[in-house]
Amino acid sequence: MSNTGDAANADLRASADSVLARLVGDESGTARLREDQWRAIEALVAEKRRALVVQRTGWGKSAVYFVATSLLRERGSGPTVIVSPLLALMRNQVEAAARAGIHARTINSSNTEEWETVQAEVAAGAVDVLLVSPERLNNPDFRDEVLPRLAAATGLLVVDEAHCISDWGHDFRPDYRRLRTMLAELPAGVPVLATTATANARVTADVAEQLGTGAGSDALVLRGPLDRESLSLSVLRLPDAAHRLAWLADHLGELPGSGIIYTLTVAAAEEVTTYLRQCGHTVASYTGRTENAERQQAEEDLLANRVKALVATSALGMGFDKPDLGFVVHLGSPSSPIAYYQQVGRAGRGVEHAEVLLLPGREDEAIWQYFASVAFPPEEQVRRTLDALDRAGRPLSLPALEPLVELRRTRLETMLKVLDVDGAVRRVRGGWTGTGQPWVYDTERYAWVAKQREAEQQAMRDYATTSGCRMEFLRRQLDDEAAAPCGRCDNCAGARFTPDVSQAALDAALGELGRPGVEVEPRKMWPTGLAAVGLDLKGRIPQGEQAFAGRALGRLSDIGWGNRLRPMLSPQASDGPVPDDVVSAVVSVLADWAKGPGGWASGQPDAPARPVGVVTVASRSRPALVGSLGARIAEVGRMPLLGAVEYAPGAAGERLSQSNSAQRVRGLHQALVIPPGLAAALAGADGPVLLVDDFADTGWTLAVSARLLRRAGAAGVFPLVLAVQG
Repeated sequence: MSNTGDAANADLRASADSVLARLVGDESGTARLREDQWRAIEALVAEKRRALVVQRTGWGKSAVYFVATSLLRERGSGPTVIVSPLLALMRNQVEAAARAGIHARTINSSNTEEWETVQAEVAAGAVDVLLVSPERLNNPDFRDEVLPRLAAATGLLVVDEAHCISDWGHDFRPDYRRLRTMLAELPAGVPVLATTATANARVTADVAEQLGTGAGSDALVLRGPLDRESLSLSVLRLPDAAHRLAWLADHLGELPGSGIIYTLTVAAAEEVTTYLRQCGHTVASYTGRTENAERQQAEEDLLANRVKALVATSALGMGFDKPDLGFVVHLGSPSSPIAYYQQVGRAGRGVEHAEVLLLPGREDEAIWQYFASVAFPPEEQVRRTLDALDRAGRPLSLPALEPLVELRRTRLETMLKVLDVDGAVRRVRGGWTGTGQPWVYDTERYAWVAKQREAEQQAMRDYATTSGCRMEFLRRQLDDEAAAPCGRCDNCAGARFTPDVSQAALDAALGELGRPGVEVEPRKMWPTGLAAVGLDLKGRIPQGEQAFAGRALGRLSDIGWGNRLRPMLSPQASDGPVPDDVVSAVVSVLADWAKGPGGWASGQPDAPARPVGVVTVASRSRPALVGSLGARIAEVGRMPLLGAVEYAPGAAGERLSQSNSAQRVRGLHQALVIPPGLAAALAGADGPVLLVDDFADTGWTLAVSARLLRRAGAAGVFPLVLAVQG
């Protein structure tokens, strides 16, 4: 390089370091980029290349694209577009950008009222960075009107958390695949940066190929070692869920700083939060069920150390940035070592030592299996969807399409997004339409993805039981060639935690987990699209045909009663009479229900009458369990067992749809009947009835049965089940 080139390069480096100092709030101006960070910035700004950066959490990937943005904007480039998957990430990055004098705005699902203003600011050149959520990429108006203009004006495209592009990755999101369209429309010479901290070699190669940063391209690939010298990894095996909760109550205060307690389900997060608060700990829940405003408050409280921990699901994941996060505890094992590494990477970014602890549970694998069951649908269901779109001859919305295919709405939408990327369907105003393009079901690919998922689950079992270095184990799972023993984990340096719990904490945990009772909200609206399957039912279910709010003994996803109920209600379980401990717990639920708000013994002026009889729902898989449960409740409550809602002749062997509400309601409407004996008993009953079943998933069996009972003369229906899915 010439002396002139050396001088220009030195000036660019000095400018880059100056931006970094502002970004990190270094008033002394002594902050300096590391050589690997500078190399990425140089490739983007000076060489206008594409780059793929696979570096550990905390390496400073956001510094690369913010510094590059500032330098490119100074040189007259258009705004940087960052495709970012989580709102927490967006909020952190808007604040970080402002420190460096970079004006950043976002377009995502939580700020729809600002979209027009933001787009006008972008058009006026007033925005340096536009953060876009991936689902925007496939919104018809955004895709057809905004995206082409953005592609033409973009000075730098950043794909953050780029492993989401790959269906080999742990967090595949089909919306991300739309980036290929934007990449194809970028003018020549526009640099592209893809970043991730959680990609093994297979995922890296897949992402590189899709972003044009793979073999044969003139791209820079920076893949660094994944060791996190601040993290001390441990696994502590405890006898059961009560001991794990008690351990947290006893030892949470000993963990350094503030941190995150991850759970596998929303129900577990809420359960743990309630228990720890009762034990005097300052914690908050953070799940997909948490309102956006409450999420923001929880993030701010953790950042300011006003809480000891957030008890969170994976909803708090990529992009949440708290450099001094002192610990991450997993109450339950994630199904993938890559996902686990990504979550534990939240800790120890800006401190010398952070604790990472896994408390595996026996319910973990059942939860893995549930999430695996909602993978890409089989070919027959995909073909049925494509045929329905072809026959319609017009766009169909999700509510209109759902009754025509046996898929629940969330799974249907994910499938359509994949088909959209594959070119078989297209999202337009008014819904979805077929393209008429030939499409091949890639059986081999889907089978291979499923096989990889199984291998990842086995890897997490092995991680929990290995006697070798835990950090080395995780790094090898991510194909880190520099993996070596860390010298810090419990296997390298000795255990730092004992399984000891106090009797007081254990008693409190047993009480919390053993407390039975979950409210079952009744169905109040018929699903849309029933006319399309031949049923003249729509809108609100008439008040006189609805069930009252019901009760369940527990949720299958609970770490308390869920552990007791899952084996009993699994498809492999043998049928038999209801166990005595379950009956006792159900009786407790009934007693609390009767005295609680809306209960028949609450003493409230508008309280419903006490149930005068018990009705069961005929069961094909567990008739002995349901029958004995109804009989025992009738005996304890000194009420008659009036009979059962049964299947019509010939319907008992038919399979009812489990996939979608409209199809399930149609099947239940045709299958369930009130037999003459039960109809006569209802006519002579002077009050409501308890409707007893084993399990409620969608709630439609209870709703249709309650409608039949009310129309047959029941004064009211109180549903009671052993378990609900949620």
